[in-house]
Amino acid sequence: MKKNVYVRAGVTVFCTVAAILLFYDTFFASRVLLRIGRQLLSALKPILYGVFIAYLLIPVVDFFERAIFPPELRRPGKKGSYISPLARTVSIVMTWVLIAFLLYLLSSVLLPELYRSIIQLISNVETYYNTINGWVLHLLEKNPAVESWVSTQMETYFNTLADWLTTEVLPQTKALFLAVSGGIWTMVSFFMDLLVGFIVSIYVLATKERCGAHARKVVYSLFSRENVHWVLRGARKVDSIFSGFVRGKLLDSLIIGILCFICCSILKFPYTPLVSVIVGITNVIPFFGPFLGAVPSTFLILLASPIQALYFLLFILALQQLDGNIIGPRILGDSTGLPSLWVIIAILVGGSFFGVAGMFFSVPVFACLYSAASFLVKTRLKKRALPVDSMAYVGDPAARSRGEQAEKGPEQGE
Repeated sequence: MKKNVYVRAGVTVFCTVAAILLFYDTFFASRVLLRIGRQLLSALKPILYGVFIAYLLIPVVDFFERAIFPPELRRPGKKGSYISPLARTVSIVMTWVLIAFLLYLLSSVLLPELYRSIIQLISNVETYYNTINGWVLHLLEKNPAVESWVSTQMETYFNTLADWLTTEVLPQTKALFLAVSGGIWTMVSFFMDLLVGFIVSIYVLATKERCGAHARKVVYSLFSRENVHWVLRGARKVDSIFSGFVRGKLLDSLIIGILCFICCSILKFPYTPLVSVIVGITNVIPFFGPFLGAVPSTFLILLASPIQALYFLLFILALQQLDGNIIGPRILGDSTGLPSLWVIIAILVGGSFFGVAGMFFSVPVFACLYSAASFLVKTRLKKRALPVDSMAYVGDPAARSRGEQAEKGPEQGE
């Protein structure tokens, strides 16, 4: 018995000292742990790609299984399997055929048009400069001093911008498209990681029930019977928030981008592919996304045609109303349950630390934290026999309770 106590004390002291040393090394010394973490993350990057791809495609695989095979054909054919291997194999193949078809449309239709739009934009920079310069000179013609200063500044900025576009943007654009066809080692490495991720995703999709069973097995081995229920309940809640938001927002943005491309093509707006890509990608960002996409897109069209820029602005307003009132609620629903104020805070904090990816993933992360905090608060209030409705705490509940007791006092005395 004493031996066990000494062992526990020794392990506790060792862990405490190790934690102190790691804390000191992380913040004040050579940061070995951070370097090891980055190296490990770099090595596991293909695995993470595959798990994320599989996580996105699980609903598609399930859809094909239900749509193609009746329940009796989805039953496992041998001991140890969770579903018919034929049904799972066909569903995975159909899923990746669909993904390949979408990628083919992207590479054959959108990318060439996008490249031509970028080249056209760069070639028309001087024309757009003259147009903006004419607008400014027309507005300032009654004030010669200000007009001269503005003209000089615009001339300077134009030379700088033209030099930047010709020496930086255009070569990088060409290099990007050359890299897509195969030419830069970093892009080759990225595609190799994607290839490994593709293989990993197939394995995860094929054995997703078994992977879930192993995860629950680990949970049961680590926690007591009383705590397993809460751990699994929290995991299901996190999965519900992330799956609903991430999958739903990506699908919603894809639909908005396609609708924007179709409508802009019909209305013959300039730079339709580039504008559609901007609108679709920025729509991924909650709350601020539509504004971030509408401003540069409207400015691009304004340079070509002011009246078309006005029409485009009206079209974007109508498209965002359609997305906010019909498409978005049907796809996303109330997947996060996060109040609007916390959505704004999550986007600002996530964006300041991790950029665009942080603006996107911070919302479901904050939603999980908000859900956990809300659950803990409600649990403690119920234990104290207090109301959980926030409206019950408007004003001073304690003073109101004392007032009610004071009113009841005389009546009881009578």
